[in-house]
Amino acid sequence: MMNAQGYQQYKMDSVNTMTQGELLILLYDELVKRAARAEIFLRQKDYPKFEDCIDRCLDIIRYLDATLDDQYPISGELHKLYDFFGYDLSRIKVGRNEGELKRVSPMFTDLRDSFKTAEKSTAER
Repeated sequence: MMNAQGYQQYKMDSVNTMTQGELLILLYDELVKRAARAEIFLRQKDYPKFEDCIDRCLDIIRYLDATLDDQYPISGELHKLYDFFGYDLSRIKVGRNEGELKRVSPMFTDLRDSFKTAEKSTAER
């Protein structure tokens, strides 16, 4: 069995050797996972855990937005999309709106899948 310190070192080594694309996909995976958990907690009426998940989603969206490289034209469109996600997630949190969460969650998955496809085609070059 691996000790805790060894495991932490393994995790750090794994993250440090990832490409930017792999790190981006990892963030999107976490976003998708947290949104799915938020839905579950909302259905269970576990509002503190629901809000924690939405807050984590908002943190990820803010980080993704803050790290965009504005020299690329697509960044402007992504800024708008991340603004929309931030606004919508804030409304979902306040209103505990399951329907809206179900509407926006697949968008996270679609965006993640688009970045996965782009990362895969870039890696194959």
